[in-house]
Amino acid sequence: MNGFFVPLAPALALAGLLALWEALVRIFGVPPAQLPAPSLIAATLWDNGPPLLAATATTMVEALQALGLAAIGGVALALLFACSPWLEETFLPLAVALQVTPLIAIAPLLLIYLEPPAAVLVCAFLVAFFPILSNASAGLKATDRGLIELFQLKGASRGKILLWLKLPAALPQIFTGLRIGGGLSLIGAVAAELAAGAAGRGEGLAFRIVEAGYRLKIPMMYAAVFLLCLCGVALYGGLATIDRIFLRRWRDGPGRKD
Repeated sequence: MNGFFVPLAPALALAGLLALWEALVRIFGVPPAQLPAPSLIAATLWDNGPPLLAATATTMVEALQALGLAAIGGVALALLFACSPWLEETFLPLAVALQVTPLIAIAPLLLIYLEPPAAVLVCAFLVAFFPILSNASAGLKATDRGLIELFQLKGASRGKILLWLKLPAALPQIFTGLRIGGGLSLIGAVAAELAAGAAGRGEGLAFRIVEAGYRLKIPMMYAAVFLLCLCGVALYGGLATIDRIFLRRWRDGPGRKD
């Protein structure tokens, strides 16, 4: 019974909130230009399905591309840091500086030198890169010292210890970084698309939001925001599913059997 009601509870809560929203808009006669009803947002989604779905696909592809590049770059750099503490002391402050710099300040600068798709990709990469790097580095450093000494007793080289012991042991934290970076890559893509939309260029969901705002199409703005929420949920859910499939024995308790 519990397994049935737990997944159902969020859906029921969301349905209740939407019903309350619809009722309040109708009771108080709120104009759509101020707050559109959920039914009007749904109708807008239906009427503008093809362009909104195309914009959704663009934003998701940008976020996934950035996440893939951040995963490759973050894990590779973490491995280099594990091989050379000097490299970590030299380049980690630069990565931190990029992470703490407000993205909304970087995006307009990138649009000066890059085409909008490339600028969006770079922005999304920058915000997703550091969580993956930091989690991968922490995971590599947290390898059990006794296991490292055992590998050394067996004559394993530093490279073998890194690839066959430290990297597998760091996988849970790497996947944690991927889950964080996945959400941030979408945020980075949206921030860059907003900047591109303000400049009159772009093609993703955030650009549609800016475009609808200029034309005072408030229901369209809400429809695009709704699709962005779905993108975030789908991205997080997909990464969480991959995490559970590949790292189940790390996540489960020692005595758990299912």
